[in-house]
Amino acid sequence: MTETRIRKSAPTDTLPVMPDYQSYYERFRWDDAWEMLDGLPDGGLNIAHECVVRHARGPRAGQTALRWIGAGDDRRELTYSELSELSDRFGAALRNLGVTKGSSLFSLCGRVPPLYIAALGTLKIGAVFCPLFAAFGPEPIRQRLQGGSGKVLLTTARIYREKVAGLRDDLPHLEHVVIVDALGEDLPEGTLAFEDLLKGNGKEFVIEPTGREDRALLHFTSGTTGKPKGVMHVHGAVVAHHITGKIALDFHDDDIFWCTADPGWVTGTSYGILSPLSNGLTMIVDEAEFNAHRWYQILQDEEVTVWYTAPTAVRMLMKAGPDVPRQYDLSRLRFIASVGEPLNPEAVLWADEVLGLPIHDNWWQSETGGIMISNYASMDIKPGSMGRPLPGVEAAVVERTDDGVTVIDEPRREGELALRAGWPSMFRGYLDMEERYRSCFVDGWYLTGDMAQVDDEGYFFFVGRADDLIKSAGHLIGPFEVESTLLEHEAVAQAAVIGKPHPTAGEVVKAFVELHSGFTADKSLLRDLKGFARQRLGPTVAPREIEIIDEIPRTRSGKIMRRLLKARELGEPEGDTSTLEGGPS
Repeated sequence: MTETRIRKSAPTDTLPVMPDYQSYYERFRWDDAWEMLDGLPDGGLNIAHECVVRHARGPRAGQTALRWIGAGDDRRELTYSELSELSDRFGAALRNLGVTKGSSLFSLCGRVPPLYIAALGTLKIGAVFCPLFAAFGPEPIRQRLQGGSGKVLLTTARIYREKVAGLRDDLPHLEHVVIVDALGEDLPEGTLAFEDLLKGNGKEFVIEPTGREDRALLHFTSGTTGKPKGVMHVHGAVVAHHITGKIALDFHDDDIFWCTADPGWVTGTSYGILSPLSNGLTMIVDEAEFNAHRWYQILQDEEVTVWYTAPTAVRMLMKAGPDVPRQYDLSRLRFIASVGEPLNPEAVLWADEVLGLPIHDNWWQSETGGIMISNYASMDIKPGSMGRPLPGVEAAVVERTDDGVTVIDEPRREGELALRAGWPSMFRGYLDMEERYRSCFVDGWYLTGDMAQVDDEGYFFFVGRADDLIKSAGHLIGPFEVESTLLEHEAVAQAAVIGKPHPTAGEVVKAFVELHSGFTADKSLLRDLKGFARQRLGPTVAPREIEIIDEIPRTRSGKIMRRLLKARELGEPEGDTSTLEGGPS
């Protein structure tokens, strides 16, 4: 696609928090960002204090912190004062159960209020919060609880009976199971009721004196490249959550914010709990799964101003058609952002045309803890670009050498995306994988494993995971470029590309596509798709093979599982599929 530029954001009366990227980047200092937070006595820091306690003691005490929309007709609102009090009670109850600083609490339930209360209460006592997807099956649950030495599990009665009860003998560290939706006779044997724990008195509760480097969060990676890794983060990460909300998501004090991600994915914790609360916003939580009409209804009825979602969801909205959003009043919405995988240029342009706002894609990882590269409200958007580095973050495209790494200065030359180590939300280790953690850092750079390019204006463009690159007849081909081109075809709703072994070329490009409704998977369409791709990409890069399938396999966070497609194509073991969307539960 020819490079297109969208001039800043759509007109709005709200001026960007960061009015000029370059000048802000040059004068930004992390020390100034730390000054925005309260901290604890004697130089301590606690995420939950920054997210709820300081607001509950100030002018935002009566403001709605969390507005929950149930899958049915249920609704619940919690003010900052109420959320702080309830999390105090839960923290006090954990202490009474013998849960201490450094212990871990795992959540295994949907997006319900107890999850958010428990997360904050856990952090208040210095314990480690580890969210899991409720759809996990017994084996991935066992692996993660064993690996993270889970002492407490927060879950539902159904999930416990179907998936966890039979694992108790294999989980010697698991001392307490807290059920969020049952009392009395409905409470499974050997478990505790969440509501009973909240009946205790939290009035004398005092936050544990945690420090910046004390462990706070444990996230398991989504498993796109095999066995998931436990990524460890500390309380000091909250400064990055806080400032990235302001400058990357353009948070203003009166914003109503909706992050559609589940807390089982790092985005759903960092930006579905911590960033909006630390900034004192009202955040929306929807319990239900994706439905285009429901989502547009929420945007309208809740008067959402800032919306953070995933490229997969955007493409599903595109698939629903442009007539659906026209049925709703989205005039309050002023900023849209996405993360999870690269956002195809077509989606950015579609949103600008249909929703009246462009989508600001950004890039980060479980390991980075927060947004590192972004398209900002005050900056032109180049559709298909991740944007430019966060103030306070030095990013580069590098080449690995025998002596270390070399920064690539040539614009648009592919290399590995690297970040200068030292930002506050940088992960502090992989659980029980110290050597693997150390191998991520070379010459002071964190090597991300993502391949990228940077243009002459400093915009970064994603090429693909290093292990997803296709080596065909001496050429390196990034799957994202091919997928984006296929998505320009009117029949294609989703696309995924892999390298298939070839005796002469080494590998050839094979594409898998999902179709929009109304199109038929026949030989004529396949010929048209191949010709379309060859015309735009050339014969070297265009797919040699195209297969139409019902559904592209993705993780629950929306990432294409190319590894799984390749394993199926070659008849190899599929490996870890615990995070596969729609997988066994």
